[in-house]
Amino acid sequence: MSGQIIGLHDWLETPPGRYLLAWEQAAFDRAVADVFGYHALQMGVAELEGLRASRIQHRWLTLDEPRSLQRAPQRVALVNDFSALPFAENSLDLVLLPHALELSPDPHATLREVERVLVPEGRAVICGFNAASLWGLRQRRARLYRRLGLGRLYLPAEGDFIGYWRLRDWLRLLSFEVESGRFGCYRPAVDSDSMLGRFSWMDPAGERCWPILGAVYFVVAVKRVRGMRLLETRWKSKPAIASAPVSVASRGRKRPIAEPAHAAPAAPLTSSQGTR
Repeated sequence: MSGQIIGLHDWLETPPGRYLLAWEQAAFDRAVADVFGYHALQMGVAELEGLRASRIQHRWLTLDEPRSLQRAPQRVALVNDFSALPFAENSLDLVLLPHALELSPDPHATLREVERVLVPEGRAVICGFNAASLWGLRQRRARLYRRLGLGRLYLPAEGDFIGYWRLRDWLRLLSFEVESGRFGCYRPAVDSDSMLGRFSWMDPAGERCWPILGAVYFVVAVKRVRGMRLLETRWKSKPAIASAPVSVASRGRKRPIAEPAHAAPAAPLTSSQGTR
């Protein structure tokens, strides 16, 4: 990886970038496979086909710069500001944000916009670089050396990384509920494919021994609406039975429902009484 890495798109073509992209592609495939709905949106990173395993019919890709259109010729792409999406309120069932928050100039506004366009119980899938990792440690050290005119950055220079727990706080303030969260890419910050291959054993070991130190985090959040109750679909409805009162004529002598215990028995009817 020679030269200074400037943007995320150029960085994804490097050995660590391809390694990261492969892990994220597999993570998005698992996350969206069982999400149902009508409309889905991916925000940024045209190199990633985050919705390829989705069953949702209507899918869009929105980018923040026109030059990224050539990276996604097979999908419907839009170019717009992430903090002003061209979708109506409560209109999307699924929104993917691969590194969209950390690359956005206003991540708070971007996340609020995602909350606006999502339907109740809709899902937002977010991934970003983890500052508390070997990659994040090398990036912080490189930023310090860069101020002195030495060295180069390991990760993309654009954007501001957002911590995992900080992101969870933001989601909680917007009434999102974190459904799942995980980390990945535990190999050290090396530059070549051969070195990355030598440390392949660190991926399964990292998930068991140091799970929160992965180079990237992956979060699935659900939009909750307070006071809302989802009603189940009634596929088979039974006809209502009429319950109007019906009078029934009785020819017999009406009998009381109950007689007092101390009441004397009625006198028998004599012949003389019957002729009167």
